[in-house]
Amino acid sequence: MTTSLILGASGMIGQHLTQFLAAKGHKVIGADRDPILYEDLIKPDEFYITDLKEFENMEAMVTSDVDEVYHLAAEMGGAGYIFTGENDVDIMINSCAMTTNLIRCLPNSNIKKVFYSSSACVYPEHNQLDPLDTTCEETTCYPASPDSEYGWEKLFAERLFLAYGRKHPDVAVRIGRLHNVFGTHCSWNNGREKAPAALCRKVIQSNSKIIEMWGPGTQTRSFLYVEECCKAIDRLMNSNCDEPVNIGSEQRISIQDLVLLIADIAGKEITPVKRPGPLGVVGRTSDNNMIKRYLDWSPNEDLRGGLEKTYAWIKAEIDQGKNDGKRT
Repeated sequence: MTTSLILGASGMIGQHLTQFLAAKGHKVIGADRDPILYEDLIKPDEFYITDLKEFENMEAMVTSDVDEVYHLAAEMGGAGYIFTGENDVDIMINSCAMTTNLIRCLPNSNIKKVFYSSSACVYPEHNQLDPLDTTCEETTCYPASPDSEYGWEKLFAERLFLAYGRKHPDVAVRIGRLHNVFGTHCSWNNGREKAPAALCRKVIQSNSKIIEMWGPGTQTRSFLYVEECCKAIDRLMNSNCDEPVNIGSEQRISIQDLVLLIADIAGKEITPVKRPGPLGVVGRTSDNNMIKRYLDWSPNEDLRGGLEKTYAWIKAEIDQGKNDGKRT
């Protein structure tokens, strides 16, 4: 039996990845600073509430019986968290501390596979100034010019893991650049929510035909449902691809059209109106040529299908009076 350690197991991706790996017969060990809130999901076989910024806590997780590790732990959130500047110090210090702690522990472990959750935020801002013509092909990452400190931190961590892989070729280091992953069991109103969850919440709670959105609404993104993300991570972990690779959707949509799609799912007539707010880049869509070529992967579920599940889950949370939405 494979023993898999998930760092950041209480987050949205961590919770869904636990389900995925458990279904494959893995023993799953989870670690996070926060408890797992939701009772309807399979829990890790072992779960530890711990601060991974402290070296001794990371060392306690990276035990001799762990075969592979999924490093999802990070300070992160949507545009309202990443692009205000208020959280940059926490993002860089805390995430770097967890990553360097893991790297320091690996040589004394039996771990032979490591997945690092990077981000599309590593790509140069100047390649993403046209909402209908963006460049996020993997080799365009350099010369480096990310649009945020979050992106710079992710890029540093990528280089650290790649350097570790060169020094320890017996360890399979796998890096996925995730593009706007969304889904159920996520943050939806705690300041770290991403656009799909935030807009679902606004549509659900709206008593009018007006929904506010940040910016002009013409900015574009592609969104990947979390279950499809888990499938791609698993395929990458079991591949020979030792380069950073995009994990995302190529289905581009504007934020304005995203509001209208969610409104259609809700059966409501909604008019999105713009207001000032943090935006990030003007356009970002995953380039999946590399992952198709090396892993023969592309997402199976369309955007609407994932949004229908997410909308229904957030509505159920609101209907039950669960207004805290703690997970990222």
